[in-house]
Amino acid sequence: MNNNKKYFFFDIDGTLTMPSRGSATVPQSTLKALEILREKGHFVAIATGRSYGMAINVMKDLGFENMVHDGGYGITLNGQLIDIEPLDRDLCISLIHECDREGFPWGIQPENSDTRFVPDERFMEFTHDKYMKSRIIPGLAPENYDVIYKCYVACYAGEEQRLESLKKLPWCRFMKEYIFVEPADKSRGIKRIVDHFGGDYKDVVVFGDERNDLSMFSDEWTCIAMGNAVQELKDRADYVTTDISDDGIWNACAHYGWI
Repeated sequence: MNNNKKYFFFDIDGTLTMPSRGSATVPQSTLKALEILREKGHFVAIATGRSYGMAINVMKDLGFENMVHDGGYGITLNGQLIDIEPLDRDLCISLIHECDREGFPWGIQPENSDTRFVPDERFMEFTHDKYMKSRIIPGLAPENYDVIYKCYVACYAGEEQRLESLKKLPWCRFMKEYIFVEPADKSRGIKRIVDHFGGDYKDVVVFGDERNDLSMFSDEWTCIAMGNAVQELKDRADYVTTDISDDGIWNACAHYGWI
């Protein structure tokens, strides 16, 4: 039994993986660090904003069995999906109705999959999106679904301010042409996992590089920013390691004596 067990949570892009010739690769030093952490009995997991359907294959490809996903509203343990909390259904319905009135193309994700549902071709024509698949459902209405995990609204920066319902929902913009209405609190899922194992929050360690990782940079545990991280994250970090391409995860783990 490891009495000094830590709970490690890693963001994906820019933290675990780096672009390489059009695909993502994990530095060899990171793979070795993860191997040692597992051998020493520590818990290791991914913490991502991606939906389960968009992240499950990435999780497996990277050799993980545990994951916080859906922006902190979903958890997977030992390769098994435990739960995904949906967004507020009534607010999502109100948002879609506002989109119709404002003329904004939209999509919803009412299933645990890698596909958004759209009522017609307008969303694809506006966004030319390749991030995920879209399925046209003629007559699509959010009221017909018991749960909604994510919504997508096609509009340019600033136009979303016309949507009153959006002020009560979590959202972010990764693409110029549309916004993601999705959970954005990775710490929520992290705490659920640690509680599940009866662990202590002080034994949590998180690694990140982008603004969407701010939600898991908490004073309750150790927060490590990659050298390639945005300055806002570095300012919140307990430790700033080297770039992902310069053995960042390995160097941070060695600095703290975890490997």
